[in-house]
Amino acid sequence: MFWDIGSRTLDLSGRPFIMGILNVTPDSFSDGSRFLDAGKAVDRALEMEEEGADILDIGGESTRPYSTPVEEREELRRVLPVVEKLAGKLRIPISIDTYKSSVAREALMSGAEIINDISGFTFDNRMAEVAASMKAGVVLTHTSGRPAEMQNFTRYSSVVEEIISALEVLISTALSHGINPCGIVVDPGIGFGKNIHGNLEILRRLREFAVLGRPILVGASRKSFIGEILDRPVEDRIFGTAAAVAMALANGASILRVHDVKEMRDVADMTMAILRAASE
Repeated sequence: MFWDIGSRTLDLSGRPFIMGILNVTPDSFSDGSRFLDAGKAVDRALEMEEEGADILDIGGESTRPYSTPVEEREELRRVLPVVEKLAGKLRIPISIDTYKSSVAREALMSGAEIINDISGFTFDNRMAEVAASMKAGVVLTHTSGRPAEMQNFTRYSSVVEEIISALEVLISTALSHGINPCGIVVDPGIGFGKNIHGNLEILRRLREFAVLGRPILVGASRKSFIGEILDRPVEDRIFGTAAAVAMALANGASILRVHDVKEMRDVADMTMAILRAASE
């Protein structure tokens, strides 16, 4: 399966893609303010590329549950210098993690190629237009509300079926705005309006999302459901994340969004070696 992201096409049919997370925020649940300085952020981005990242995802606003929204001007101040500095240095594509169309537009003009919108274009009705006009690759994510309220809506009659139906609507909306169908990746939104049971159910039944006909991205890295199950703080969830990554790949994921690039590159490659040996 292929993913068109403007000037190039990514072949997702072979080795799994690792999307490295770079949070340039003071309140990230996992990185705190470690990469708020543009210089440190650039250094970490280059390091992730060397560790095996296939995509770099830059975010200037924490979207964890109950997080506080960031004004557009401040988000731009955080992300644009990093995107601009990296655009001529990275070989891998840059993704901008935002739900604001103005931030996405500026980032794309500065060198980003992908929009990773946790709202699936539902928070800003201009986002689809920006994505289409600039021929960006897009990640459409399922969520049940804005970060401040999403965990108030975690009950589903049938979590997988309801998320698939919602993603079908998001895809239809994207296509109606002229977005290339081959430019779309879907994300079931682990941790975004789901409880522990829902997150586990998504991972267990991930293969059912293949009905959407688009590559699947999974972002379970260091998330709270892992901490709650294992009773581990954020910085000690690497093995729980590894289990989620392996299960996601076994069930059809093409892209893994992770913090620990080097370690999850190994997990992904080893998992695929096992799966391919079993099919020979």
